[in-house]
Amino acid sequence: MSEKTTYTRENARTRVESNHESNVVTDNTNDRIRTDGGTVGQRWVRPGTEESEEESVSESEEEKTASEDLVCPECSGNVVVDDEHGETICDDCGLVITEDSVDRGPEWRAFDAKEKDQKSRVGAPTTNTMHDKGLSTNIDWRDRDAYGNSLSSNQRQKMQRLRKWNERFRTRDSKERNLKQALGEVDRMASALGLPENVRETASVIYRRALDEDLLPGRSIEGVSTSCVYAAARMAGVPRSLDEIAEVSRVPKSEVARTYRYIARELSLEVKPADPEQYVPRFASELGLSDESTLRARQLLQNAKEKGVHSGKSPVGLAAAAVYAAALLTNEKTTQAAVSEVADISEVTIRNRYHELLEAKDAVGAT
Repeated sequence: MSEKTTYTRENARTRVESNHESNVVTDNTNDRIRTDGGTVGQRWVRPGTEESEEESVSESEEEKTASEDLVCPECSGNVVVDDEHGETICDDCGLVITEDSVDRGPEWRAFDAKEKDQKSRVGAPTTNTMHDKGLSTNIDWRDRDAYGNSLSSNQRQKMQRLRKWNERFRTRDSKERNLKQALGEVDRMASALGLPENVRETASVIYRRALDEDLLPGRSIEGVSTSCVYAAARMAGVPRSLDEIAEVSRVPKSEVARTYRYIARELSLEVKPADPEQYVPRFASELGLSDESTLRARQLLQNAKEKGVHSGKSPVGLAAAAVYAAALLTNEKTTQAAVSEVADISEVTIRNRYHELLEAKDAVGAT
């Protein structure tokens, strides 16, 4: 070493504050000066670093004291934190010092330990609409970083390898590949039909049950997934007709109906017969009719139920005829062709059901 480096040894647990003299021993071999001042918790330090360490400790203590002794800048009063409104205010003069503070706690409330354990979670919630229930990692297909900048060639190759292996790990067997394809079909059809999220969850659960009970051999994935969507929509009270389902499906209407009957029978699904009143709000909304017409259409269908007119009739045809009749009774302009296009039913069916509904209305009014 061309230049001598000097070190001193001090107690790391507590610094010696007394000014007693210590025996200095010179080590000529390593050209170091050391002090014999204890054996426990001692270390070698450069002379002069003691001051810098003491300064950093004093600075942290000053910051802690300043945060604890926060006072009002106006009246030097006591400052309190209002967690409910996210404000820091003066308890004496009412000055709002800070506002819109970030609440880093959970967004849910729990009133006992059991409820807290049930609601506590980390990460995104699980969902049945994904084959891995949303617990895997998704790697974006765009070769860009978090700032939107393009990746280099080496990084692009690395990300491509990661995507390939991630995809292999996500679908490790035939069952997971089956689920991935089927749940993708469920999501696509539900989006095309405008079905809510709870219908997608129900359809995914029905398909998982069918897969676990080995009901898929001999049937197409598209056919089973379509029938699950149809059953889930009826169970949720937002039914879609078979014609509407067949329009967005990749299988014919006959296969959807056949597979639906099989799935409902084998899984013992509690699917009630479709109620014509469930179709009325959607038809009226698409035709731009008023709430009065919607209410009148419901009354016509209730009259038909009392007289048994609805037995053996298509619920879609009854709903379309009730909407058309209600529009005429409330003096709102609509045509059979417009109702036929919205309900995807023939004008002949609308006319036949229209006369039956008016007869039932007259019969109920006469009694």
